[in-house]
Amino acid sequence: MDLSEYNDIAPFTDEEASAALARLANHPNTPWISKFIFPDQPETLLADTLRQIHTVDEFQRVIMWKAVEWVLANTATSFTYDGIEILKNLPGKFLAMSNHRDIILDPAIVQIVLMRNKIAETQICVGDNLLKQKAVELLIRSNRMIKVIRGISARELYLSSQLLSRYIRETITSGTCSVWIAQRQGRTKDGLDVTEQGLLKMVDMSGTKDFVQNFMELSIVPLSISYEYEPCDILKARELLISRTQKYVKGENEDLESIMLGIKQPKGNIHLHISDPLTEEEIREAAECDKNDRYQKIRHAVDRRIISGYKLWKTNYMAYDIVNGGARYADQYTAEELEAFKGYIEGQLQRVEPELDRDALRDILLHIYSNPVLSKEQL
Repeated sequence: MDLSEYNDIAPFTDEEASAALARLANHPNTPWISKFIFPDQPETLLADTLRQIHTVDEFQRVIMWKAVEWVLANTATSFTYDGIEILKNLPGKFLAMSNHRDIILDPAIVQIVLMRNKIAETQICVGDNLLKQKAVELLIRSNRMIKVIRGISARELYLSSQLLSRYIRETITSGTCSVWIAQRQGRTKDGLDVTEQGLLKMVDMSGTKDFVQNFMELSIVPLSISYEYEPCDILKARELLISRTQKYVKGENEDLESIMLGIKQPKGNIHLHISDPLTEEEIREAAECDKNDRYQKIRHAVDRRIISGYKLWKTNYMAYDIVNGGARYADQYTAEELEAFKGYIEGQLQRVEPELDRDALRDILLHIYSNPVLSKEQL
């Protein structure tokens, strides 16, 4: 596969990654990060290790795998997954289309599952808003990240989408690598996992065959990741509340702070569900519709799998009953657990500016947890 056309968006090659990681070894924050990831080791461990890494695979095995396993061991009560046999039985590479709850952990957890099961890891589509700091770009592009360019004019966006679409399709159909992409731009903030129709149009832009063949050759596999405690839940609620009355403008380092909070905060139980790929029958049904309705049909097929695979936790059931003023799911939790959850919600409210409307903020926060139950009910 000739990557020259894709130099600006493709992940780093082994040679590029080796040079990038050597630069990161000298970054002033590297000792601090080293103590965070490897608390029982000397603070020079990460820098020394980075200087000795020469391939992307080596970086994954020596650094990333250990780092993510540490996060799961120290911030999750349990981590489970199912559906791995589906991936083992696929004849070729695939497009993993996932719900999106945490900036970094969603795709990182998928990679851990693949590594544990000796399945080749995916490349990962990441918005360039995360690459504003050079050190972050060096790290992310050494980590099989595909750069998704945002915040550009309509004409530039069209051309950029064409390039991204071609790259994804060629990467999959050439057998080079599978690709992970979120079902929407940006994280789900309200607990409702909905695939963006524009995403499906983007991946179809590069197709050179008919509608059915274009989608079949991508082998779309929907993924559902479920956290008992939503990463950055109060920050999501804050953003939604502010967005009701004005355009929300992110702080300079807000994305980076969200990444660190998502990594560090306790997440309770986590589950990853891997669904069956979209079938030829589903895609043929979509092909019989008018142009826009075709993509709606595909979107609904992806959404059904993601929502069906979403694992509901006690936090979801408790929030649903609080929001609806009832006890429909009272058999899923105890009175003590309900009081503890209410205390958790009130504690989260204290983490943001006191001038924000507490009742509105509480309502948004509870809906983040209750909406997945609603989605299941409506399925």
